[in-house]
Amino acid sequence: MIESAQVLIRLALSVVAGGFIGLEREVVHKPAGVRTHMLVCLGSALFVLVALETLPNETARIIAGIATGIGFLGAGTIFRSKSEVHGLTTAASIWAVSAVGLTIGLGYYLMAIIAVVLILIVLQLNKMEFFKRL
Repeated sequence: MIESAQVLIRLALSVVAGGFIGLEREVVHKPAGVRTHMLVCLGSALFVLVALETLPNETARIIAGIATGIGFLGAGTIFRSKSEVHGLTTAASIWAVSAVGLTIGLGYYLMAIIAVVLILIVLQLNKMEFFKRL
């Protein structure tokens, strides 16, 4: 059984982690911003916590279901106009922030923090001159 303090820490950290990634998306005026990323991260962490408490032998199956379900949510942010496709990076950030929430829910804080930093770095790559030419 996970202690109440640990539950609070994991849920709060998931909101903060999702908020950092969502803030980056919102600053660059993308369709899914702070609240969306916070809720996806929080929801993923909560699903894992509930699974650990009630169905510890089924946690892997629940994680697989979350990954699939979030894929559908992310797909809703992708749209095509003429010959261009928009929203792929936002969809990927929603999927990645869900993985961060799962990681936090499982209690792997350092791994989650490293992932958040790497996600933020990746989201900044389009602003670097080298990557603009690709």
